[in-house]
Amino acid sequence: MTQLDMTYVQSQFPGLTDDWVFFDNAGGAQIAKPALDRMTEFLTHRNVQIGGSYAVSQSAAEALLKGRQAAATLVNAARAEEIVFGASTTVLMGNLMQAMRSQFSEGDEVIVTMADHESNIGPWTRLAEFGVTIKVWPLNAETMDLQLSDLEPLMTDRTRLVCVTHVSNILGQVHPVGDFARFIHDRGALICVDAVAYAPHRLIDVQAWDVDYYVFSLYKAYGPHGAVMYGKYDLLAELDGLYHYFYGKDKVPGKLEPGNPSYEMAYAADGILEYLTGLARHHGVTGDDRALTKAAFDLITAQEDRLTDRLLKWIAARNDCRVIGTDTNMDSRRVPTICFRFDGINSGKIAQAMDGYGIAMRFGDFHSRRLIEGLAEDHDDGVLRVSMVHYNTVEQVDRLTAALADIVSKDAA
Repeated sequence: MTQLDMTYVQSQFPGLTDDWVFFDNAGGAQIAKPALDRMTEFLTHRNVQIGGSYAVSQSAAEALLKGRQAAATLVNAARAEEIVFGASTTVLMGNLMQAMRSQFSEGDEVIVTMADHESNIGPWTRLAEFGVTIKVWPLNAETMDLQLSDLEPLMTDRTRLVCVTHVSNILGQVHPVGDFARFIHDRGALICVDAVAYAPHRLIDVQAWDVDYYVFSLYKAYGPHGAVMYGKYDLLAELDGLYHYFYGKDKVPGKLEPGNPSYEMAYAADGILEYLTGLARHHGVTGDDRALTKAAFDLITAQEDRLTDRLLKWIAARNDCRVIGTDTNMDSRRVPTICFRFDGINSGKIAQAMDGYGIAMRFGDFHSRRLIEGLAEDHDDGVLRVSMVHYNTVEQVDRLTAALADIVSKDAA
């Protein structure tokens, strides 16, 4: 496997020009230059409302379409109309629930997990006021992930929807959502996947996995603050509209984008695709956009595995620190989002001390409060989280661990 040209990679992220080390990427990654360029170009030359007959309005509509087509390529959607843009994953999940609400009857069941971000739990629990039964797919205590054997006894002929995370933003393990989708479909239900913690790290293939709804944030995947929801076209067509009454059921995806999406945000998706395909080309790969995107994520995974293994090895060598979740990275099943805790030391105290070392990281529950509480890790300011992406380096990991060792030794003294 070719190793990433880190000089090239870092040159593509304008925010990496100072001495800060960004290890809070699961909260928001740096924006790639081509995505930033798309936003600037739109706001400078196309900043009008779509739908007009004049040339600049037509150009704005073209930019929105390019962004939708790029997002469709990124997730391998069957058509661009299967892409819905929104302000955030939280907003899109709430909108999806509202658009689906009339499809549920009293006594129907929705299953959520305790391993998810609240964005893919909270909206669905509100269906309980309409007589929908909410069940919880528990985290498997032995494997520290979601197992179908734990889901099976929860499903009945009244189960309509299962909401699941592709990767927990605390535990970092990749779940086999294709296997989940087959299992759930065989029992007559739909699947909704929160992919926020997955999208920056691995290739997405919604068709191969046969997922029904798949949602992630662009600002955590090298774009601006915004989000994408994929939905199978036939399912989107059946959703209630969230826009004006004259937006009919067949007006997909417009009926699900009330007020229209941020055009510059949507257009930036085309820049994310350009960054990924350009990354592959820079490393000698040829092919169409989808093949180049796959090659880019192969390169990204290899780099991130190096980072993950470096930090996990350092933690394993200590007797005062433990990983939350699995402490290995077998078969690249772990993304470089690693939560951990030092024995007897407040997590907030450590994270705040890291500011003085020019290292950005975070502590708390990361809006996965149900999981943190279920793991009994909600004391002492929660857990520490180091969330890396491919533009981080092994040298930065070493800088991090040296700083952590220094802070902990001073606390012990």
